[in-house]
Amino acid sequence: MRSHSPLVVPVDLWDHEKARRALEARDLAAVIKHFRQYTGASQTTVGSLAGLAQSDVSAIERGIRQVQSVDVLTRIAEGLAIPLSLLGLADETGSADHPARRKASVPQLTAAKVTKAAELEDDVRRRELMTGALGLGASLIAGTGSDATAAEPAAHSPAAAMERALFEPVTGRPTSLSDLADGLATARGLFSGARYAALGSALPALIATAEATRDAAAGRTRERAQAAVARAYVLATELAVKQHSEAAWATADRALIVARASGDPRPISDAARVLAITMRRAGRNSAAVDFLARTATSLVVEKGSPQADTLAARVCLLMTAAYTAASGGRRSTALDLLQEAEDTAGRIPVDQSGKPAGLFTISASPAEVSMYRISSLTVLGTPDDAVPYVRRVDPTQLANTERVARYLTDTARMWHQLGDGRRTFSALRAIEHTAPEEVQRPAIRTLTADLLYTPGSLPGLRAFAVRTGAVAA
Repeated sequence: MRSHSPLVVPVDLWDHEKARRALEARDLAAVIKHFRQYTGASQTTVGSLAGLAQSDVSAIERGIRQVQSVDVLTRIAEGLAIPLSLLGLADETGSADHPARRKASVPQLTAAKVTKAAELEDDVRRRELMTGALGLGASLIAGTGSDATAAEPAAHSPAAAMERALFEPVTGRPTSLSDLADGLATARGLFSGARYAALGSALPALIATAEATRDAAAGRTRERAQAAVARAYVLATELAVKQHSEAAWATADRALIVARASGDPRPISDAARVLAITMRRAGRNSAAVDFLARTATSLVVEKGSPQADTLAARVCLLMTAAYTAASGGRRSTALDLLQEAEDTAGRIPVDQSGKPAGLFTISASPAEVSMYRISSLTVLGTPDDAVPYVRRVDPTQLANTERVARYLTDTARMWHQLGDGRRTFSALRAIEHTAPEEVQRPAIRTLTADLLYTPGSLPGLRAFAVRTGAVAA
């Protein structure tokens, strides 16, 4: 069992010359490193204070993620008790940041908050009994062999071609709705198979063709083409989010505009979901939750025989809203939304074909709800509560490779937050075995690097980190 003394926050923490320079330049990597150096806070503690996931804190500290959002900057400033004026977020004479008040109130407030967050982190780690109740889920992860398929790190982001096409569009020619549907199904298959490099290369031509088809059509045909354009942009947003690309804002916005023009509630739900994910990543959690809840409520299920597609869309929106609420520290809201998602999923009629209902890139199965419980409970800082749900997910029942990789990623993060390096690495190896391109994503590289620099030695970890691009050879 680990123990520590309460963290002490120096009174002059933000008066150091190097801290002032970092704040003036908005060098958040240096700011967080400075805070951790002088307080002894972990990345998890910093995340608890600022309302961020530990992986996000790590990405910022390592320079992988650049913070531009005023909302996120403000949350970091308030969480670490940085006077807003030092980040250019408030006037130097503002009452909250007045120099006469800064030294009198900020350090004591910060010390209390840091101590509370650190105690929460220790409490999570102390409850080791739950990690012993691993059962089927853990053995499945640990049982993946070490003969994972090797994948060379990508020379550039899989989203690069798609990003260029946003500002230098390729020329497209109209095609039939049938051919357009086939192209969209192929692109969806690339995403579902976690083949992100191929998807990034295919998207520019697909989007151009879909838009040309839409522009040449009228009436109902135009509406159906609009839906195809929207879903092409949904795929573009999914890819941009996975690669931490700022292009997600542009693609998500275009997806929603075009989806609304189609008048079809299904692509509207698809677009609303990816836009909310983009909002969440920018720190606008509350607005994203409200947006998703309104969209879910707008989906009307007619009395009599339940509509599977409508119910499934609602479940997908509720799951995303739950994780978004959890990312913002709203535990009760997240758990309520997850329970509603689970109850609604139970009302979806069984499809005789066995095809899972859902939105374009996510299904609404009970396994998906359990996955979202794992990720939500982990980001809330209570990963031990997530352990029982690992056993509820049968990866063979998940819709596709991308969803299996998502489950393994959520599980890896859970074990990492619980301090179980062996099971974290087992999950990472399972991701590489299942979806080689997935382990090259920025978020997974960050998790790998964090694991590499934690105490203890795991055979094969460094080779894995080099192979996947988490560290240089």
